[in-house]
Amino acid sequence: MLTVHSIEAAYGVSQVLFGVSLTVEAGRVVTLLGRNGMGKTTTVRSIMGIVRPSAGTIRFDGRAIHGLPSYRVAQAGLGLVPEGRQVFPNLTVRENLVATAANRAGAADPWTIETIFDLFPQLAARARILGGALSGGEQQMLAIGRALLTNPRLLILDEATEGLAPLVRAEIWRCVERLKARGQSLLLIDKDVAALTRIADAHYILEKGQIVWSGTSGELRAREDVQHRYLGV
Repeated sequence: MLTVHSIEAAYGVSQVLFGVSLTVEAGRVVTLLGRNGMGKTTTVRSIMGIVRPSAGTIRFDGRAIHGLPSYRVAQAGLGLVPEGRQVFPNLTVRENLVATAANRAGAADPWTIETIFDLFPQLAARARILGGALSGGEQQMLAIGRALLTNPRLLILDEATEGLAPLVRAEIWRCVERLKARGQSLLLIDKDVAALTRIADAHYILEKGQIVWSGTSGELRAREDVQHRYLGV
């Protein structure tokens, strides 16, 4: 579904990515791991057209998307839950959701506001509350719901549990498990290795803008040396 091949990216004269390659197959859950500052978010921004790679290719369903603006990438079927949530603070929960609702791919069972409220009952109870008045956990649920309402074929979650209370993190992981059961293709960026190896099919580890390891969940669980070297604090 998604093929990233040897991309390089920079901010001005500061190069961040050095030949990053990864793939996400349809219906699979893949993670991008690494310590802070290693290039994970820049990789996501490159995929979504926010940062234009200086080299390499990004293809979605065989179509080159690395030269497209962000809105065209989204229209192609990629959805993003950005780091920091970035909900519209002056819109209500319902308005935040309505603002992005679309079914461009003509999915037979599309996400609707009602199914999002079923996924996150807390949002249904807060439907008329402004986004800026929600708790961090509620804002994260809203950001996920907003992205799902674009009915993406591939959903990218960038640090979806960062800074959240344990009970809220557990709720987010339950949501991810439900999405996987539904057959949703996912690319996850997070630091909870235990949760990720329970849910994901494959993993890529970034170190200083390069992929230094890739493998399955079983392989990653067995490689404590890899976890300590590239993911430990």
